[in-house]
Amino acid sequence: MRGCEHPYRGATVLMFLLCLFAAGTSPAFDAAGHELDGYASWYAGKFQGRVTASGEVFDTNEMTAAHRTLPFGTVVEVTHLASGRTVEVRINDRGPFIEGRVIDLSRAAADELGMTGEGIAAVRLQLVLLPDPPTHRIQIASFASSDNARRLRNGLRSQGFDARIEEAPAVYRVIIPGLAEDEIEPVLERLRELGHPHLLVRVEP
Repeated sequence: MRGCEHPYRGATVLMFLLCLFAAGTSPAFDAAGHELDGYASWYAGKFQGRVTASGEVFDTNEMTAAHRTLPFGTVVEVTHLASGRTVEVRINDRGPFIEGRVIDLSRAAADELGMTGEGIAAVRLQLVLLPDPPTHRIQIASFASSDNARRLRNGLRSQGFDARIEEAPAVYRVIIPGLAEDEIEPVLERLRELGHPHLLVRVEP
């Protein structure tokens, strides 16, 4: 069995999966092997070239798939239970939303499994790779003047924040980048205490 090649390991992976599927809207992966049995379908045709839920353009010739809840960028190994053929796909869309189906494959992935003629096939999913958890940045203010942005940045640095200036056309944003999920709220609280109520949290690209 292939383990998850990712910093989420052991108990952390198990907790991640338990939280991910706690709502009961999707079948849960097996807690011991990070596996899930169900039915796969595939999609192409009118969906070619459309924007997926992740924001990518769907290309049925790529090894991608839709899953209801796994984070975008997750890599899953799909095994056709009848033939034993396998393929690795990257999750970039949401679906399928039909009872019993656990993954919706691109045509290329379905071809690799030899299931395009069947339309639906019994499969086993196994997690291969979970994406890195996202980091965030907090925008404190934006200015048309670089001098004003520098003053705020320097003042925040004197308070112990790793404040920086993000330049865009005709605007200078003062930000605090590189924050993990559990770091956001404490930083927001400190900034509000310092008189910065209008804060914007963004996922870093």
